[in-house]
Amino acid sequence: MSADNVIGLVVAVALTVYLVAALVKPEKF
Repeated sequence: MSADNVIGLVVAVALTVYLVAALVKPEKF
């Protein structure tokens, strides 16, 4: 895997985790 692939994967996972957290605990956002 190239650096671009790793960065893209990390960003995608971070966004997914953020969206799930916002759905589960909306009072914190």
